[in-house]
Amino acid sequence: MTRLGPDTGPPRAATGRRGAPGRAPVSNRRGTPPGDLARRPTEASDPVAYDRPVRLQFLGGAGEVGRSALLVNDALLLDFGIKTDTPPQYPVGSTRGRPDADPEAVVVSHGHLDHVGAVPALLSGSARPPVHWTPPTAELAMVLARDTLKLHGGTPQCPFTETELRRLTAASTLCGYREPFEAAGHRVELFDAGHIPGSAHVLVDDGDTRLLYTGDFHTDDQRLVAGSRDRPDADVVVTESTYADTDHDDRDVVERRFVDSVRTTLWEGGTVVVPAFAIGRTQEMMLVCDAHDIECYVDGMGTEVTRLLRRYPGFLRDAEAMRRATSNARFVTGRDGQRRRIADQSTVVITTAGMLSGGPAMTYVPAIHDNPVNKLCFSGYQVADTPGRELLETGSAEIGGRHLRVSAQVESYDFSAHADHGGLRAFLDAYEGAPLFVTHGDSCDRFADALASDGHDATAPALGETVEV
Repeated sequence: MTRLGPDTGPPRAATGRRGAPGRAPVSNRRGTPPGDLARRPTEASDPVAYDRPVRLQFLGGAGEVGRSALLVNDALLLDFGIKTDTPPQYPVGSTRGRPDADPEAVVVSHGHLDHVGAVPALLSGSARPPVHWTPPTAELAMVLARDTLKLHGGTPQCPFTETELRRLTAASTLCGYREPFEAAGHRVELFDAGHIPGSAHVLVDDGDTRLLYTGDFHTDDQRLVAGSRDRPDADVVVTESTYADTDHDDRDVVERRFVDSVRTTLWEGGTVVVPAFAIGRTQEMMLVCDAHDIECYVDGMGTEVTRLLRRYPGFLRDAEAMRRATSNARFVTGRDGQRRRIADQSTVVITTAGMLSGGPAMTYVPAIHDNPVNKLCFSGYQVADTPGRELLETGSAEIGGRHLRVSAQVESYDFSAHADHGGLRAFLDAYEGAPLFVTHGDSCDRFADALASDGHDATAPALGETVEV
């Protein structure tokens, strides 16, 4: 392995290959995409081999969570996300999200902002790289992009324009799991990552080396999606490590604690507000509530995402359960003071934003904060310096333009969609002997050192680093 500076070096010439992966069976697309997103990928052929090792440029997500971006062989870009700091941070080598060099093609692992948020900016100027993703990921990316334009268009917080978003629609190329395709001279194949609907491990074959980019993944089943089962053969692995320092409690135990707490508050006449991420977590909490006969309201972007995901039943663990959960929920429009009336009821409200950084939660939390019978149940990790994290640690936070000292009960539940320490180790044990690059975490160095001490060839690349392996 060679660790280099930012210089990308000369083009590669053809040579022999180390080994050829077997072709996995082709599956169907497991849903019906809208017509303007239905472009088909180029079928895979044997890739051209190179006389140099695979070159990896870690443009984002190295030693951090956010702005994931990995450039392979100077040509194929895997993910292009945003880190939602103030101001937002974009992948290295870009200005306001616009890259200095144009990739030949893009593959997106899943539809979360930190992996897909800056992708429309890749269509600026004359650049028109095809963007490959699963059908749910394509639609989720469009929802997020339209929301970013609505909230921040024309400001430094939005790295693209409406024109570039329209171009992205034309560049979109839909791919199913286990359906090999060609991108920038590489053979690429997607495998179910078990994170959210449409999430994918990305296997890239350049003719000599097979690279597995894990994306975000979970090895355990959630109610919404089944855990990752595929372990495709690979020579090099770039892995996420979000929960490398944590072992999740058994999901059934977490769910039971949550349900018992909610029922206690409802029995006492209180209101329960459940801040939840729009994509994945809102639907998971809907499924939990329905499974335990708890009626709920759903508010925020999660309402649109729920309708979207139901169009792709093949990407859900149990489409019928999702249908029942949707029937069990009441979706909020927010008209005519509806939210304030709901906040006065003894009920459950699942709402964005998951970290209290905006959304309808800005109405619900102030409405319930001063009654100790009420309850605020966080359903996911609260990043440092967010209102949610501040509230958990101090009992007060700036919410909706007001500094609130919260008298309502505040609880946190680990409904994570990421593999924990044990899940990561079990997954990576399938790649003994392969170089492992640890990314997408707050303790990448520590986890890489632990893997290395157990015999793995593991390192944590630095942000902006180029590696040849």
